[in-house]
Amino acid sequence: MPQRPTACLALADGTLFFGRGFGATGLTTAELCFNTAMTGYQEIMTDPSYAGQVVTFTFPHVGNVGVNPEDDETADPVAAGMVVKWDPTEPSNWRATERLTDWLVRRGRIGMGGIDTRRLTRAIRQQGAPHVALAHDPDGNFDIEALVKAARAFPGLVGLDLAKDVSTRQSYRWDEMRWAWPEGYARREGPGHRVVAIDYGAKRNILRCLASTGCEVTVLPATATAEDVLALNPEGLFLSNGPGDPAATGDYAVPMIRAVLERSDIPVFGICLGHQMLALALGARTIKMNHGHHGANHPVKDLETGKVEITSMNHGFTVDAQTLPDGVIETHVSLFDGSNCGIRLADRPVFSVQYHPEASPGPQDSYYLFERFAAAISAGKAAA
Repeated sequence: MPQRPTACLALADGTLFFGRGFGATGLTTAELCFNTAMTGYQEIMTDPSYAGQVVTFTFPHVGNVGVNPEDDETADPVAAGMVVKWDPTEPSNWRATERLTDWLVRRGRIGMGGIDTRRLTRAIRQQGAPHVALAHDPDGNFDIEALVKAARAFPGLVGLDLAKDVSTRQSYRWDEMRWAWPEGYARREGPGHRVVAIDYGAKRNILRCLASTGCEVTVLPATATAEDVLALNPEGLFLSNGPGDPAATGDYAVPMIRAVLERSDIPVFGICLGHQMLALALGARTIKMNHGHHGANHPVKDLETGKVEITSMNHGFTVDAQTLPDGVIETHVSLFDGSNCGIRLADRPVFSVQYHPEASPGPQDSYYLFERFAAAISAGKAAA
């Protein structure tokens, strides 16, 4: 006798997918996206930029390296749930400390396996990122009408500010550097470049990269004001990644960035949502994408050097390059769809990128951006 489904994914248009549940039980509603990366499922689930989203993994081997505390990008998973083709496999990696399924139970996140993720991915590409309800019931009892209704009731990410939800509540110092064999994570010592990092949903590896390039990092909440930033007498300002609609977060972030740019000439570097915040502050606009960019194999061209970088991406909104004002130069574009992936000011060391240079799909194609930021700070200090 066929096994009764223990998980159901209901789309707002009434489409249903049944499969096998794992992880936590219950119900969650979110936007559904797909990620094409072949590795990094733990980092993806703990990336604050995935707040309000269920992630479909196109790579079928999920769970094969287990999980471990070192690979969390933030303290707790932020993605609402995960959908995979095959049930998670047993871990086979020397760094594993726990099975993925047990980790999901302990962290309260729902997983679903045993469905046709190719079909689901095609639906997302053709129709746009849908609103969904994901349910896991070991007894297989589902109220289909209620699930579809719950999916339709999800408000969506447009107009939604999620940065406040995932941001730190208080300031803190960061000195942990990138992982290196055999020591693991070392601590930065001695004086460094004083950098204020605004946490719109910052990934730990971004902060590690800043520390590894000589930055003495102080992290402030997403709602920090220009006065909060400038009171620390920074030599550089970093704008982090994060979730939600950039226009909504911009209500409080844009005035801060504009005031810092007006009242100081320090270098500014932004990543992902931080890139969008900088673009908005400079006078551009952002738009919602059909299904976004989520994966670790995205080619990006540096328009100023001609170099192509293989990058990691995670964003559902993009900067509209047609709205960039005079004096703002487009520096990078996606070779998948031509969307904007980087900007800089023509006359100041102020720049940002849409993709994630702290990740390593290239593997180190984009790390130079952190070094460029640190070099700009050094140049500013030398000229002072």
